[in-house]
Amino acid sequence: MTSADLERLIQEGEGTTLEFKESLSASFAREVVALANTLGGKILLGVRDDGSVAGIRDTNALRARIQDIARNCDPPVRIRIEQSAGVTVVHVRESEAKPVQCGDGFFWRQGAVTQKLSRVELRDFFRDEGAIRFDLSPSPRFRYPDDFDAEKFDAWLSRSGITGRPHVEDVLVNIGAAERVGGELVFLNAGTLFFAKNVRRFFPDAYITCLLAKGTEKVRILDRKDFSDGILADIENAMGFVERNTRTAYRIEGLQRTDVPEYPTNALREAITNAVMHRDWFLEGANVFIEIYANRIEVVSPGGLPKGMPAAELGRKSVRRNPLIADLLHRVGFIEKAGTGIERIRGEAREHGCAEPEFEVGSFFSVTFRPNPAVREESAGRPHKQVTPLVSPLQGDSQVNLQVTPLVAQMQRLLQAISGEMTRRSLQAKLGLKDPAHFRKTYLNPAIQAGFIEAALPDKPHSRLQRYRLTPVGQAVLARAAETSAPHADSPVTPPSIPQVNFQAIPLVAQMQRLLQAISGEMTRRSLQAKLGLKDPAHFRKTYLNPAIQAGFIEAALPDKPHSRLQRYRLTPVGQAVLARAAETSAPHANSPVTPQDPSS
Repeated sequence: MTSADLERLIQEGEGTTLEFKESLSASFAREVVALANTLGGKILLGVRDDGSVAGIRDTNALRARIQDIARNCDPPVRIRIEQSAGVTVVHVRESEAKPVQCGDGFFWRQGAVTQKLSRVELRDFFRDEGAIRFDLSPSPRFRYPDDFDAEKFDAWLSRSGITGRPHVEDVLVNIGAAERVGGELVFLNAGTLFFAKNVRRFFPDAYITCLLAKGTEKVRILDRKDFSDGILADIENAMGFVERNTRTAYRIEGLQRTDVPEYPTNALREAITNAVMHRDWFLEGANVFIEIYANRIEVVSPGGLPKGMPAAELGRKSVRRNPLIADLLHRVGFIEKAGTGIERIRGEAREHGCAEPEFEVGSFFSVTFRPNPAVREESAGRPHKQVTPLVSPLQGDSQVNLQVTPLVAQMQRLLQAISGEMTRRSLQAKLGLKDPAHFRKTYLNPAIQAGFIEAALPDKPHSRLQRYRLTPVGQAVLARAAETSAPHADSPVTPPSIPQVNFQAIPLVAQMQRLLQAISGEMTRRSLQAKLGLKDPAHFRKTYLNPAIQAGFIEAALPDKPHSRLQRYRLTPVGQAVLARAAETSAPHANSPVTPQDPSS
């Protein structure tokens, strides 16, 4: 360093990366540690606080003392010493193994001042530097097996490829979800997020919020759901929400029908998975959001890019903030570990005919998707969230052989309770039920999905004036159930014949439509899931399989052995008739290669 360079430094004055010291005092180690913990910098020995040069003799003993101080830091700090114009210049390298401490503790630079880190600052410092990993930290309040959800574990295990009958505790330890400490099983935070019965009891922000807004601003919310059933189920449920609230068109090529979603499904799944996997779990009061607007979908995750990941390297470099969460997702096929997620998102969007997703980095990380313009153009003028039947109402006196639809007890009670148009509250009261969530999940939603009842105000699902009534299908099925359940005097049980019923087409949610189209002959639950590209068995049963069975569209080949590993599922005559009618009524005109199909609410 030349004397001119030294003079310029002194004129600049002390700051974050520059410290003046008149002599080698006891506080020198603190200055070294503070610079190493911040951005590195220089210490000018022989310069007073006011910038005047006192000078200091450059000796081997002085240099040896300085080197000893740097080596005795934990971890050691790399320095370089030089002499210029009577001043000893000590160059301190920023540490690659922060935080660094000396005998007096941990220090860092705040402007021109060296400050000792408080307990909270030290905790945050460790976290920000990646010295503490959230997912690898113990979850001390989790008690095994009381808080352990065996069903979530079985669902994960069935998709992991782990074969045989391994002991549960051995698997949990081997995959890193838990550790054995003093004869007890101690769960790590990642294990809690995946396998706790009630995740939010441990981490209140462990949920995904999905919302559907009217228009292009978050002013009027049409629908909102919070999902907190564990990482795998939350991702699947979030994707289900997107599917329900976005349009799907289709193309007919030869004899094959191909669905054309409004948004790139695989890219959205990748973005939602990344949002959960890479989120900053230390950031309190924030959670993952999926927001659907009239012109875009935004996926927002708490926390910016992890340390060591510059924005310019996005898509070319991979830094995992939560390596154990990433590993558990990789084991069940939710992600690739090659760090190609961003490029896959971009590529999927291009292949789908959508604009390239927009990435925004700040204290939150967000990805914005734009719709397929062809689907959007064909859908112009249609309501964004319109219930569109899979088939059109049958005209005239068209008749279809309709087998008596097998009703679960709850749905049968609900159909029998409805008289004219009734509110949700009055239906609950008539059935003697008190929990609105239970009523919707077990009674109301399955009956709507099956097409047995309908909302009187379909465009206003949350209106206080909303009423529900039987559809023509519900009326026919209920009438037939009453007929066939009445015993003859001479024969207490008479097998029902196949009745002839005039009925309007059954409005199907998109999930049931996909399931009916996927079935070929008799198929296992696993093969159906694979054909639909679904990974979560619980989500598949709840959203696809059970509603279709309840509606009488598919049936089990072994009805007396519902849990048999040999179980297969097939279309019923009702399902075949509905699907055949759907193919007839949905065939596009020659001049219309893409026909939009809006999702069900």
